[in-house]
Parts: sequence; C-alpha cells; structure tokens
Amino acid sequence: MRLNSFDLGEPVPELNQPHALAIIRPWTDIGSVGSLVLSCLETYLGAKALGELARPGEFFDFTRYRPTLVRQENNTEIVVPNTTITHGIQPGSHDFIFLRLLEPHMQAEAYVDSVIELFKNFGVKRYCLLGSIFDMVPYTRPLLVTGNASDPELQNELALVNVRHSDYQGTTSILSLIGSRASQLGIETCSMIVHLPNYLTMEEDYRGEKRLMEVISFLYGFTLPKEDMEKANEQEEQVRLIAEQMLKQDPRLGEILKQLEANYDSGIKQGQKETKLSPEVEKFLLDLDRRFRQD
Repeated sequence: MRLNSFDLGEPVPELNQPHALAIIRPWTDIGSVGSLVLSCLETYLGAKALGELARPGEFFDFTRYRPTLVRQENNTEIVVPNTTITHGIQPGSHDFIFLRLLEPHMQAEAYVDSVIELFKNFGVKRYCLLGSIFDMVPYTRPLLVTGNASDPELQNELALVNVRHSDYQGTTSILSLIGSRASQLGIETCSMIVHLPNYLTMEEDYRGEKRLMEVISFLYGFTLPKEDMEKANEQEEQVRLIAEQMLKQDPRLGEILKQLEANYDSGIKQGQKETKLSPEVEKFLLDLDRRFRQD
C-alpha cells in the first residue's frame, strides 16, 4: 500500500491509538543511543516491519549516505539507506510505531508531509523524539536528560524522573517540523534527549541507553535488558578507573572537574550559556577521551 512517499506492507495492521517514538539520524543519535533504545523496545514488543520510503533517492544524497555492499555465500546485496518504520502491539493498551528517520537532503517538506500523513492514517496519539547529543557535562554526575512536552501533565511526569525542561533555541533539524505539525493536529508531543560527555566518545554508548531507558521505563514500564545493563555498568566503571588514574597523575585536573560539576549542578547547559575552555581544560578532555579509547 502506498501512503504518500511510504510503502506499507500488507495487510496493513490496525493499531490502537499508537504512540510514535522516533530518532533522527545522524543529528541526534550520538553514540547510537536512540538506535539502541528503539532496538530494545522493538525486541520487547516483538515489533514487525511496517514500511519504508518507496524511493529514498527522492530525499537522500547517496554520496553522503552511502549504500552498503553485503556478501553472503553466493549472494550479493546492496543495502540502500532509508527511513524505516516498525510497529509493536501492546495488548490491553495503546500500540507503538517506531521511526528511524534519516535527515533529508532535499524535498524536506514532502518528507515531513509523508510522516504526518502516516500519523493521521494510524491515529497517532503521541509523538516522541528520542536522542542524544554531546555536551560539556561531568562524568561524575547522572547523565543529563532534557526535554519538553506539549501536555503539562506529561511535562510533570518527565520532571519526576529528572528530565530538565529545555529552553534551547538555535540551529535545529528540518525534521523538527514534524513535532510542530503534529502538535497542530492535537497530537501530544514530547522530546527526551540525553547529554553525553563530549570527551568520552563511544560508537555504542550503553550508559546513554541506560539513562534514557530509565525515563521510558517510568512512562511505559519497559525495562532495560540485562545484557545492556551490564555493558552500561562496565562502561561506567571503565570511565571511573581511567579518570581516577589521571587525577592522581595530575591533581590540578580535579579543579577542572569541579568546574564541570558546578556547571551541571547550577543547570548551565550547552546552548544556554557558552562555556569557554582554557587550553589546559581542552587538553584534559582530549587526553581523557584518548585514554578511554585505548583501554
């Protein structure tokens, strides 16, 4: 079945007031946190494919999102980057739609229109953007999560799990239009973005997944798989040991850490107030990231 720019597999399921949870790649999927969370939820619900863009080349530049060549025995397959949609059934409650959105390089308005028509077709009740960004936050504090909700009751629920209200203004993704368009249609909207230390970069940040799943678990009752929990704990311990070793070697770095902690505790976040770093601080952050990668 064709629905605007999407091809939906048939038979098209009937969903009960679904909540649509989305990630935007690559803009707010640092450390693959959003991807890890969606995979966790899809596994939990036994999610099935719902659809994808019929002609992704209408929206994406494939010299920037490169296709992938995959060889299996005597077969060769070319995987073309695409926006994909899955759905999960939750008996006795609302269902879920999961969207892995790639940022478009062209025809962005038609892309957004197609997502909105998808919401209309399935009667989406809530749209939630999940993700992660780099920030100047201390590794010694719980990972910061910021977000907003169009419904005051939902905003209060987010506050109960220490999600800080975001008043960021500045450069954004064209796909932010999805949230504003959905809100105009009476669909609840919210965002949950985890802030990762920009001096401890990882391809798969299970600490970020763990923190974001704490919020989602509070809202929906899902739990983080034991395997992912163990990986998150291992990463946290690895970070702690490396940082402690560096602090022993150069106690002056403790003052730098105190500054980051003070900024965190006072609610100063990247995008609200620019933090200018001395060469010493920048060297510390680069050294910490380098040591973490080596270990």
